[in-house]
Amino acid sequence: EVQQKAEETELLKMELQMLETERVRLSLVEEKLMDVLQLLQQLRDLNISKRALGKILLSTLESCRDPHPGKAHLFEVLNTLYHELTTCELLESQPLEKAQSRQALSNPLVISC
Repeated sequence: EVQQKAEETELLKMELQMLETERVRLSLVEEKLMDVLQLLQQLRDLNISKRALGKILLSTLESCRDPHPGKAHLFEVLNTLYHELTTCELLESQPLEKAQSRQALSNPLVISC
């Protein structure tokens, strides 16, 4: 019985470690998604054309082609999209301080608790 309890304890420890790993991964994905959404909102405020935005999205998807999408692939796509958006000429021509201060004042993506 002691041996069985020890085995159950070990299994629970492994499961807890897997859950913690998944929590960290989801946290990273959430952070990257928030960054992408904020950039998209800034571009919307700068009146980016739908065509230009579509080109950014298609470029992202083209560079992240993977026959077997999975958890790591999701983060790769978000990361690539983030980098594609940050290189957008509209954002580069916009002073960073002005864009950040405007975003800080009225960011509907932030949820207050």
